[in-house]
Amino acid sequence: MQENLILTYLLIIPIIGSILVLFFDEEQKKIIRWFGFLISLIAFIISLIAYKQFNPQDQQFQLIHKVLWIKSLNISYHVGVDGISLILILLTTFITPLTLLSTWKAIDKNVKMFTFSMLLLEAGMLGVFMSLDIFLFYIFWEAMLIPMYFIIGIWGGERRIYASIKFFLYTMFGSLLMLVAIIWLAVYASNQTGMFTTNLIDLYKVGPTIARSIQNWMFLAFFLSFAIKVPIFPLHTWLPDAHVEAPTAGSVILAGVLLKMGTYGLVRFCLPLFPQAAVHYASFISILAVIGIIYGALVSVVQPD
Repeated sequence: MQENLILTYLLIIPIIGSILVLFFDEEQKKIIRWFGFLISLIAFIISLIAYKQFNPQDQQFQLIHKVLWIKSLNISYHVGVDGISLILILLTTFITPLTLLSTWKAIDKNVKMFTFSMLLLEAGMLGVFMSLDIFLFYIFWEAMLIPMYFIIGIWGGERRIYASIKFFLYTMFGSLLMLVAIIWLAVYASNQTGMFTTNLIDLYKVGPTIARSIQNWMFLAFFLSFAIKVPIFPLHTWLPDAHVEAPTAGSVILAGVLLKMGTYGLVRFCLPLFPQAAVHYASFISILAVIGIIYGALVSVVQPD
């Protein structure tokens, strides 16, 4: 076990804050708003401390905290950051208090549950960026869907139920494929190393040694999950509905952080774990990206609003 607890503190603050919010009276809207904002501000301050402790000259993962979680499966609570994830953590902790401030007049219904959902969403997003165990990553990846589902479904526009269910189904389908690939990868690693492991740093050594035919399938399972989140054409149709129907705070979080997670997943998992498959599918992905750019531009041209 390594003892740098700064990322654990950062992760646990919004979780504790979201639980404490539930003990407030629903009518104490002003106190709830201030409390939610202060919790998110504390998280931002802790992220600045983490940034101060980070050494940009060191190319390895830093600020690591690792504790064995599920002994029988060798699964750990394992968090750490590199330059990419640290910047995204700072982005998350910076945007969250701003979005909470923006809702003080815009959100007047179920303020307690909204603040609870926003703080829980922040914890989920932070967990995604700092996880160094792919099972732990998956838990946070799934967990953040739930508060965003309710943020759209309760505080959204007229078609909010349709938009929230569509958002949930799309992302859940992609996540199930990723779960299959995670189990497959961990089992393959157990054949290579002699033990079942979901440690991302260990898997970085195993992934590139996998035969390309198997890499291709694993890559596609991860890629589809992340492509939905980017989203890449033609897996993008959930996004316009979610953006239009979500409250302003939800749209800001969606555009500012959640959509970055798809690209983060590609960089953190697909490229280093399956490099041969990444090269194999690079042209195909590039074509989809260009289609998305042109398609988005053409659709924008015909919009009356």
